[in-house]
Amino acid sequence: MVRGLPVERREGLLLGLRTPDGGATAFGEIAPLPGLHDESLEEAERSLGGIISTIPDLIDGPIDTLHQLIEHVSLPPSVATGVEMAVLNFRASLAGTLPPLPATLRPARRIAVNALLAGTPETVLARAETGYAAGFRTFKLKVQSGRIDEAIASVRAFHESFGEKSELRLDANQSLTLDEAIGFGCSIPGGSVTYIEEPVQDAALIPLFHERTGILSALDETLWQKPELLAEIPTEALGALILKPNRLGGILKSLDLAALAGRMGLEAVFSSAFESGVSLGMYALMASLTSTEPPASGLDTISYLDHDLLDIPFATPGGSVDPVEAWQNSQQVDNTLLKPVSSWIL
Repeated sequence: MVRGLPVERREGLLLGLRTPDGGATAFGEIAPLPGLHDESLEEAERSLGGIISTIPDLIDGPIDTLHQLIEHVSLPPSVATGVEMAVLNFRASLAGTLPPLPATLRPARRIAVNALLAGTPETVLARAETGYAAGFRTFKLKVQSGRIDEAIASVRAFHESFGEKSELRLDANQSLTLDEAIGFGCSIPGGSVTYIEEPVQDAALIPLFHERTGILSALDETLWQKPELLAEIPTEALGALILKPNRLGGILKSLDLAALAGRMGLEAVFSSAFESGVSLGMYALMASLTSTEPPASGLDTISYLDHDLLDIPFATPGGSVDPVEAWQNSQQVDNTLLKPVSSWIL
C-alpha cells in the first residue's frame, strides 16, 4: 500500500546511454510510483522522449549546472532524477571513476539500512527479531489512522525487547489529525522512538505536536509539497529530512538538501520509492558522501520486490551495504529482464 493505494506490480523505465563502440555504458531509472508521484509512467515516457536530444549537452556541460539545465526543461521529478542519474553514471563510465557528485568526504565504507516493520504487534515483533538476528539495528514502523492502538502496542513490544539495543523510527505519512498524533505520542514510552515522519496531516502543526509530546518529527512529503515550511518549523522540533531523490526531482537537488540538513543539525536519511538496485546503488553512494557516519538509509524496500534488475542484486547483508560496491553493481543490468521501448542515435 502506498498512501492507501495498493501496488501489486512495480514498473519503470531504464534510460541507457552508451558510446557507439559500447566502451562506456550507463543507466538511470525513471520509476514514478502510483500514489506518490503526480506523473504516470506513460507521462514520464513522453516527457523523456521530448528531451532526449538535449542529453549530449547535459553530458558535455559543466557539472555544477547539470541540475539547473535539467530544471530548465521542466521535467517531472522521476524523469529529472533518471536523466540526471544516467548522465552522472555515463560521465563516471567515460572517466573510469565514481560519479562526479559534489562532496568533500570520501565514501563511508558501510551504510546501515533500516528494516521495515508492518502488521500486527506479534508480526512486528517477529520481524524485528528476524531483522535483529540478521544484523539490522535500525527499524521503521508505519503508523496509520484507524490502527493507532495497534501501533502503540507494537512500539511498546519493540521497546521492551529492543529498546536499549536498536533504534526505532516511525512514519505516519501525514495520516493523523493533531489530536490523534498527540494521543499516540503520549501513549508510547518516553524515548522509545528516534522520530516520527510526517506525524500530522498539516506539517505546520509539527511544532505544537513537539511541544505536547517531546517527540521529534522528520519531513518527507512536506519537502516537495510545502518546502517553505522547512524554514518555518523550529529545528528543535525536527530530527531528520527524508530524501527521496526521484520525488524531490534530482540527485544534485537531494544532495543540496542533505547539506542543508547538516547545517541545521539534522540527519539526512536517503530513502527509495520501491525502486530497483539501479537507483539504490546511487542512493547508497550519495548517503556515503554526506557524513562520516551516515544515518541508516531507507533502502530496505528492495526486500519487498520479487527480483532486482541487476546481475548482482542489491542486498543488505548484516543490515548494511558497501556503497561503492553497490553503485558499481548498479550499472551491471541483466538485459534479459528488460523490454526495449525506444532507441535513439544522438
